[in-house]
Amino acid sequence: MDMAEQRSLKGKVSDAEWRVRVDLAACYRLIAHFHWDDLVFTHVTVRVPGTTDQFLINPYGMMFDEITASSLVRIDLGGNKLDDSPWPVNPAGFTIHSAIHAVRHDASCVLHTHTLNGVAVSAQREGLLPISQQSIFVLSSLAYHDYEGPALRDDEKPRLVRDLGDKTNLMLRNHGLLTVGPSVADAFLAMYIFEASCAIQVRAMAGASGAADVMAKDLIAIDPRIIAGAQAQAKQVTHSQGAGLVWPGLLRRLDRVDSSYRT
Repeated sequence: MDMAEQRSLKGKVSDAEWRVRVDLAACYRLIAHFHWDDLVFTHVTVRVPGTTDQFLINPYGMMFDEITASSLVRIDLGGNKLDDSPWPVNPAGFTIHSAIHAVRHDASCVLHTHTLNGVAVSAQREGLLPISQQSIFVLSSLAYHDYEGPALRDDEKPRLVRDLGDKTNLMLRNHGLLTVGPSVADAFLAMYIFEASCAIQVRAMAGASGAADVMAKDLIAIDPRIIAGAQAQAKQVTHSQGAGLVWPGLLRRLDRVDSSYRT
């Protein structure tokens, strides 16, 4: 498809929707920047402001460093396109996202990755270990969902939302990582910390002796009482701004390299 044919939607959608489109396009560019993309096979969705059943998702087949605010596809809870975009929608992508969006009305954004570190840790029986400062923030709101094959079947949805519950982070066993947030920025920051926790764990375990009980022999576990207070500590560290502390800087980083995501 000819990328040059994409027409700008700025001024043709509400100001609130345009701001969300810019943030979501930025999120896709940042995923490419940090090498979390899996070619075109992962996905981020965000609810269209002022609606309960309309969402924005990536044009399936477009590389993440090509995505712009105007190219994002507007869909309903069934994954049906609501505009005349020439791009299709990833069916597996929206099976996962629609299940969460339908139940978690606080989760305006759902972000899912297949990073090497995330998949590696998701395949480890003990899952994420309490061995880094980053991990305490993830572990304070982490759930697990067992692998049932590529997410194509609607009958998996109830089990997925049951396993997620009210948590922010979900480890999809043998599959990858997922975060939710009230905004694109919140879901992105949660994923940044989740991914960092997994990368640290992979490196720490690689440097251990290889003993069967690696935690007992080589790795130092963080006291559960520290993990229990991690949410309060996160507010203190970010001056209660959360993702708002880092998101503007991330957009400035993108703008210095390529601001075309804003078109």
